[in-house]
Amino acid sequence: MQALHIAKRCGVFVLIVWLAATLNFFLPKLSGQDPVRSKLLQQASLGGYVQSGIEDMIKVYDQRFGLDKPLWRQYVTYLENTAKLDFNYSIANYPRTVNEMIAESVPWTVALLGLTTLFSFALGTFLGALLAWPRAPAWMAWLMPPLWALHAIPFFLLGLILTYVLAFQFALLPIFGGYSPGVTPTLTWGFVSDLVSHATLPALSIILVSTGGWALGMRGMMVTTMGEDYVNFAEAKGLKSRTVFLRYCVRNAILPQVTALALALGQVLSGAVLVEVIFGYPGIGTLLFQAIRENDHFLIQGIVFLVIVALGLATLVLDICYPLMDPRISHRRN
Repeated sequence: MQALHIAKRCGVFVLIVWLAATLNFFLPKLSGQDPVRSKLLQQASLGGYVQSGIEDMIKVYDQRFGLDKPLWRQYVTYLENTAKLDFNYSIANYPRTVNEMIAESVPWTVALLGLTTLFSFALGTFLGALLAWPRAPAWMAWLMPPLWALHAIPFFLLGLILTYVLAFQFALLPIFGGYSPGVTPTLTWGFVSDLVSHATLPALSIILVSTGGWALGMRGMMVTTMGEDYVNFAEAKGLKSRTVFLRYCVRNAILPQVTALALALGQVLSGAVLVEVIFGYPGIGTLLFQAIRENDHFLIQGIVFLVIVALGLATLVLDICYPLMDPRISHRRN
């Protein structure tokens, strides 16, 4: 039964990926824009005139990108290439491929968003559990207002505030880029410290906003869990307060948090787009912003498809692993 359920979930995952890939192909077509023509006209206008042979150039580039073929043939080719994770060339950055550009940006976003998501989840979940626990220190009640107030501020707005305070007023941190201009990326302590200093502002803005959300969710689940009969029974048996807190309350209350964490990790590739753009961080968010601004269809399709696949995989893995996290959950029919 377990193997059959996994097979069904994998089949649903493949269907979702196909539907997403289909929408990803046809939605840009509905705009009616010709990305090759738009890019060539833009380049020609920069020189103050329109090149006389621009129509011939458009035909050549259409052939190179496969845009001269019938729509159904473009769709079949797109599905074949997508199955091989080949997203063609970037229209705005030709002859660079979409795969090359994504491969350069993904590590930056995974490092920034992945680490900040995990850290804010751990910190927020711990604080939320303590805030709901009656035997927690009294001073922790003072953490609730600032946590919830920060959670109500958008990432990008808090990023601007932190930039003004920590970069302009006190000049403690750099405000732009992934590392200092002119620095050669090498595996040295100096370069690593430069990376950390440039990532501190965007990471701090994400952590301060996200921690309150995780804490609020965990606190609500803890309040619900502490009213359950098995918690009252454990306390009536005289179990230690720490045991009741960790094994009976936190263990059961954290399951919805894990679901949200899996979905949040699946959205890491999409990134906090505005945060990356504001700080000039060279991640997927900045790359997607540039692709939209330059009307680079193939690059947009590649990024959106990877985000959808990441979300689908996160949901699939979570569904398969849930019985391991909670023995009460089973895929068997009663």
